[in-house]
Amino acid sequence: MARAPLLQLTDISLTFGGNPVFDGLDMTVQQGDRLALVGRNGSGKSTLMKIMAGLVEPDKGQVVTPAGIHVGYMEQDPDLSGFQTLGEFARASLPDGEGYRVEMVAEGLKFDPDRPVATASGGERRRAALARLLAEAPDLMLLDEPTNHLDIEAIGWLEEQLSTSRSAFVLISHDRAFLRNLTRGTLWIDRSEVRRQDRGFENFEDWRETTWAAEDEARHKLDRKIKAEARWAVEGISARRKRNQGRVRALAELRAERAGQIRRQGTAAMELDAGPQSGKRVIDAKAISKAFGDRTILEPFDLRVLRGDRVAFVGPNGVGKTTMIKMLTGELAPDSGEITFGTNLDVAIFDQARSAIDESVSLWNALTGDPSMSVSGNSDQVMVRGTPKHVVGYLKDFLFDEAQARAPVGSLSGGEKARLLLARIMARSSNLLVLDEPTNDLDVETLDLLQDILGEYDGTVLLVSHDRDFIDRVATTTVAMEGDGRATIYPGGWSDYRAQRQESAPAATRPAPAGAKPATEAKPAEPVAAAKPGLTFSEKKRLEALPGIMERLEAEIGKLHEFLSDPDLFSSAPAKFQKASDGLVERQTALANAEEEWLGLAERDQG
Repeated sequence: MARAPLLQLTDISLTFGGNPVFDGLDMTVQQGDRLALVGRNGSGKSTLMKIMAGLVEPDKGQVVTPAGIHVGYMEQDPDLSGFQTLGEFARASLPDGEGYRVEMVAEGLKFDPDRPVATASGGERRRAALARLLAEAPDLMLLDEPTNHLDIEAIGWLEEQLSTSRSAFVLISHDRAFLRNLTRGTLWIDRSEVRRQDRGFENFEDWRETTWAAEDEARHKLDRKIKAEARWAVEGISARRKRNQGRVRALAELRAERAGQIRRQGTAAMELDAGPQSGKRVIDAKAISKAFGDRTILEPFDLRVLRGDRVAFVGPNGVGKTTMIKMLTGELAPDSGEITFGTNLDVAIFDQARSAIDESVSLWNALTGDPSMSVSGNSDQVMVRGTPKHVVGYLKDFLFDEAQARAPVGSLSGGEKARLLLARIMARSSNLLVLDEPTNDLDVETLDLLQDILGEYDGTVLLVSHDRDFIDRVATTTVAMEGDGRATIYPGGWSDYRAQRQESAPAATRPAPAGAKPATEAKPAEPVAAAKPGLTFSEKKRLEALPGIMERLEAEIGKLHEFLSDPDLFSSAPAKFQKASDGLVERQTALANAEEEWLGLAERDQG
């Protein structure tokens, strides 16, 4: 039995700035549909959703909703003007006596309905818009990035609500786990064409690669045919005085077809340079704590981060993940305890608030005005990993076109702002990368590329994210911040953390002895053997001296690297080259030994 249509789009065409967004689009959404709407940043996903919601009028075509069908839309930037509180906005479309629905949803989404609109953050406004939609329970829900500004617990709650909902829905989301768990079909926008597959997002990447492979094969065959016909057209002049004009016209048509094909957008040319190697010890935090007034953010907590670690911090919004990151990078001092930083650290920070970018300036000025990227005396070039590059060329590497170079940053989409911030970070070397919600608004292709380059990155990564899939793919250690100052360290990513937490749940439910400290050891508890002896007086002195020794060795290694970078040294002074090479190996071995010795002594001193 055929399902009844909830929404019908027929021959939809829309053009912005002379460029077609959609042309001749036909699409139907039916009862029971649970669709992922995917595509590159800027491909028109939000625009299509606004057409479906009736908020954008197409240049041509019809949008038909059957009588009695209610379509609800949650946009990224809801307009709350005219409402005093978030709850008033969320309840506005509900019948009298049904406002309790908003209260129920507000608890799951973690927002205060009594919060005045004037003081509400962007995230709180979005949660109010989502609460309004869920409380309405329309026949068709259109959700544009509903997981943005939600923590992992709220995402899990929303996932459960949608999985049991009777409403059909169309989802735009960067959260791959969310899409995989909820969708049964996929709408894919690619170069103004909307394709549909009645299989969930889990199958999207295979479908995309198969489609592109078939497209490449067809293009290759067309190129070969054009080449053969062009050879005939040239050689036919000497073979015949009167050429076959029909074949000439056919060749012109083939060339026009080939020229009319729209090339796929490539991936951003992202690259991370770890630069000079940091010491083996990157961060060593001992018994650090933090509180704001009566609110405890972190009880005494130990964490050791070594070179190459990828540490993810997870937990509810407001639990203190960003505060933890600020302490571990030296931006904020702990109330108690001690943090020791390794030598030769070069830190780059991706800020979830995008505060590093002034939205009033142009993309051009956002890059050329950055002191770390400026090329002295040249306003049209930026320094990219030590090499001058024209600003437009570098913007193109991150999928911006030349026309956007002089546009204000504020005109960019969320995904484009994220790419611009990545462009600034990746222009210089860093060996400690701090990523605070990096996945927000990025498309699937850019997320895949980002995770690949993080896998090849020689430095250390501190990551705050609510994207479960991204954490699983990147993290080697997960720090779960669970509220009331509690933080626990688990090896592995999100799935590993959940599995270990579930295994330890019965023990965790037992009341702890009075005055007991929270479990904050960096590794799972192991049976305790004989206690390790403390340090002798000479060992304590050695522990104090080792950081200076390691710093000196790293400085000498840096100088030798610089000396050996002369490409003519080997041929002009082979003896000096050999001596410097031997000295480099000797100091690298000494540094490794010193680091191992420091780690052993520090562990015994801590014990």
